[in-house]
Amino acid sequence: MKKPIYYAFIDSQNLNLGIHDCGWKLDFARFYVYLKDKYKVAKAFLFIGYVAGNEVLYTSLQKAGYIVIFKPTLEFKKEGKTYTKGNVDAELVLHTMIEYPNYNKTIIVSGDGDFHCLIEYLEKKNKLFHILIPNPHKYSALLRKFHKYFIYIYSLKRKLSIKKRGSNLRTKP
Repeated sequence: MKKPIYYAFIDSQNLNLGIHDCGWKLDFARFYVYLKDKYKVAKAFLFIGYVAGNEVLYTSLQKAGYIVIFKPTLEFKKEGKTYTKGNVDAELVLHTMIEYPNYNKTIIVSGDGDFHCLIEYLEKKNKLFHILIPNPHKYSALLRKFHKYFIYIYSLKRKLSIKKRGSNLRTKP
């Protein structure tokens, strides 16, 4: 019998902000190693909004092993502050389906309810392995029915937090 092939699809903003709200910073290189070692992930797709000037971060993520998928971003002003918006939900869903024939099981890394229909479909097709939820206090109620697939990343602070200075992966994605 062949070994199953696992792919991970990661909403970088949801992951980064969810962990940040838990009071620590994720070391993305260590997270990649964790996915490879713990879940035998063959490919990890990381979805991120592209912002000019963050090329060092993007290169570091790629060197760590991620397949980085960029979303164009838009800047907008609200109450005198400039914000950058780069919602990656559609790209994550699209790439999960493009890659569908290439994996046996998938891991979705996000607590975003916008992925409800994707997760429901993957479960129905017996392709859902886990949902890695960054913050147990901030995830969509739409995902609750999939709780048997949940793994909470916040509890892995000792394993996955930034430990040493100088890491290029410290900058927020």
